[in-house]
Amino acid sequence: MFAVYIMASQRNGTLYIGHTDSLSRRACEHRDGSAPGFTMTYGVKRPVYYEHFETRDAAFARERAMKKWYRIWKLRLIESVNPNWDDLFETLPPE
Repeated sequence: MFAVYIMASQRNGTLYIGHTDSLSRRACEHRDGSAPGFTMTYGVKRPVYYEHFETRDAAFARERAMKKWYRIWKLRLIESVNPNWDDLFETLPPE
């Protein structure tokens, strides 16, 4: 199973969109800083949105499309399923 996810620094903060084949592992990497780069620099550690796909190609296509979206569209997507911007780390589905 593959996933597209959005990480945030805080509510309405800096956003990062990625895709992975292990959502819980990837979220851990962002959280503990073992994924150097943008998310570490900007403190983007909270998973606030994710969706699953059956293929890597489908997840990759969705990620690329979402990265082209206006910021307001991304905020609306997050708030449609996570209106309080809760940190979803503890509720990520097991791999």
